[in-house]
Parts: sequence; C-alpha cells; structure tokens
Amino acid sequence: MGRRLFVTVLTLIGLMALVFLMTKAIPGDEARVAAGPEATEAQIEVVRQRLGLDKPLPVQFLAFAGHYARGDLGTSISTLQPVLSDLLKVLPSTMELVVAAMSLCLIVSVPAAAVAAARHHKTTDLATRIFAVTIGGLPTFWLALMLQYVVATRLRWLPISGQQSFQFVTDPITGMPVIDSLLSGFEGAFGDALSYIILPAVALSALFISQTFRMLRAALLGILDTDFISAVRAKGASPFRIMLKHALPNTFGPMVTLVGTQFGLMLGSAVLVEGIFARPGIGSYLTNAVAQKDTHAVVATVFFVGTAVCVINLIADLAHLVVDPRVGAAQFSGAQA
Repeated sequence: MGRRLFVTVLTLIGLMALVFLMTKAIPGDEARVAAGPEATEAQIEVVRQRLGLDKPLPVQFLAFAGHYARGDLGTSISTLQPVLSDLLKVLPSTMELVVAAMSLCLIVSVPAAAVAAARHHKTTDLATRIFAVTIGGLPTFWLALMLQYVVATRLRWLPISGQQSFQFVTDPITGMPVIDSLLSGFEGAFGDALSYIILPAVALSALFISQTFRMLRAALLGILDTDFISAVRAKGASPFRIMLKHALPNTFGPMVTLVGTQFGLMLGSAVLVEGIFARPGIGSYLTNAVAQKDTHAVVATVFFVGTAVCVINLIADLAHLVVDPRVGAAQFSGAQA
C-alpha cells in the first residue's frame, strides 16, 4: 500500500506541475494583469517582485506548490473570494449529482450483468450487450441535449434545466438541493428537486453503466465457470441462489475499485453535464470562471478536481484491501519475492 501512496503523491506533484505550466502558458503578463490596466511600468515591476515573478521558474514553482499544499488556491477576480472557499460552497451540489448518477449506474448495470451472465449466449444476453454497447457509444453532451429536447421539451415529462422550481426553493442546509428539500419538510419540495436531477443523472451515468456492465458480466462469467460453482451447482442449488450467494459476492473487490475509479471520473464529467443543465456546481463555477477570464479560478478548479479524483481512487484501493484482504497478501508476497 506504501507503493500506492507514493504513486498518488507523485501524481499530485505532476498535476501541480501541469497546473503551474498552464498558468505560464496563458497569454499575457501576470504582473500586468494583477496590477490593473491603469498601472505604470514602475507599479507593474513592484507587483512582479511582490509576486515573485522575477525569480527563476523552479523557484516560482516551489512557491506555487507551497501555496497549493497549504490549500491556498488563490483569489477569484470575479467573486473576490478565496477560490477554495468558492469551490467548497458548490461541491455539495456536484457531489449530489455524482452520487445520484452512480446509484443509477449500479441499479441498472448490476442486475443487467447478472441476468446476462446467467443467460450466457441466450437472447437476453445478446440484447443487454447490444444495449450496453449502444449507450456506451453515445457522447455525454449529445445524450444530455437529446434528453432535454425529447423528454423535457417535446414530452414535457421533466424540467429542462436548473435544480428547483422557484416556489420550492428552500434554505440551504447541506448544499444538496434534494437532501435540503427533504430536510425542510416543505410539502412537494422533495419531489420537485428529485425531478430536476433525473435527466442530468441519466446523461452522466450512461457511459459508466456500459463500462460497469461489461466488467461485471466478464467477472461473473469467469466465476460461474470455476470448479467451486460447479460443486455448488451439483448440490442442487438454484441458479438464483448461485448468483446471489456465491457469484456476486466474489465480485465485490473488483467492483469497489471500479466504482471508486468511476466516481472520480464522474466528478470530472459532471462539469460538462452541469453546464448543459444549468445546475450550480463545480461545472458552472468553472464555466463562469472561463467566461470571466478568471485565470486563478480556472487552474485552481482543474487542480481541485484532479486532486479529488486521485484521493477517491486511493480510498477505493484501500476499500478493496478491506473487502478482499487477499489482494494485500498477494502484493506483500510479490514484494517479498
């Protein structure tokens, strides 16, 4: 596990270096921008020295890394607030969308994979595989736009964008509209907030449903072909009991790692979905920062999301060790050899 921690630290350092290079690649003089359009050359030079921009790049990077390591992601020029504070305010809304999408992913993919594996080479198996390949090939932004056009605009089944109807807006408690509406006790608010999150969750989860289905189906087919399952089958166990009691539990370890990885990827993909559905969150914050040419907010958001993905993947690996201690034993044996 020490090796995994080391790789995570190296990844974060590499991400920090990439973000630093992004700030240097943006056209314009940082000191001139910070000093303001009316600043004189002398004032710009003072700002350059104060910000350390007159020093060599390695020295600038060390100072940059020191600020980021302490959680100082800079100040947004559009909100005049620390970027980290802004991000923490919108993070709950994004997390709610990601959790909803991941829940939908598991609700659809796990039963579908179990049925497909149990009906291997049958019509059901073929139909679910075709469905998985089809939704997996749909671009997220295109699917989101089609859901808006067909379901929201043409059929008018669900809202086209936003988080809540005006008459059901509740005071923020957790920052998650669905949870806050439930906690508020305001009649009708929960159903209203829930209706707003369905289309974004469907659009965000489609690709991950396909990936989870294919991975889980392949894992179940391998497990169902083992001697252990053959022995259980010979004892007269029903296919349902074999799948529920013996096959699925043996996929928990790999599934924990997959879900953790996908959760991190969903967090990044939510940026696009939030923009399309006009949901306040990290995606909307990043979109506004780009529109306002808020350099500090843009690069800090990229670093924040990247760091979250790395941390979530690390947690998933730790959870995998807890669920399946054989993984840790195998790694230890390999290190000893």
